[in-house]
Amino acid sequence: MPRRKSSVKRTRADKKKHLRNLRIKRQLKDILKKFQALVLAKNNAEAKALLQKAYAQLDKAAKKQVIHPRTASRKKSRLALSLSKTT
Repeated sequence: MPRRKSSVKRTRADKKKHLRNLRIKRQLKDILKKFQALVLAKNNAEAKALLQKAYAQLDKAAKKQVIHPRTASRKKSRLALSLSKTT
């Protein structure tokens, strides 16, 4: 356990950030899995609607530095590619 006051505070802040990051990553994984399921089911209308939500979630995660911006960009590109292949 840390002894210094600043170390205790930093530990507390890190724990909060860690929990926030886990929550954001879980939401992101859930929406990406739903999108992939719709693509596999060839349900393009719903997949297109969910694609916009996925883009928004990826952008928010990148903005909050939960994931790297280039990772978000790459995932967005691959999502669009997978949707266009089913069309």
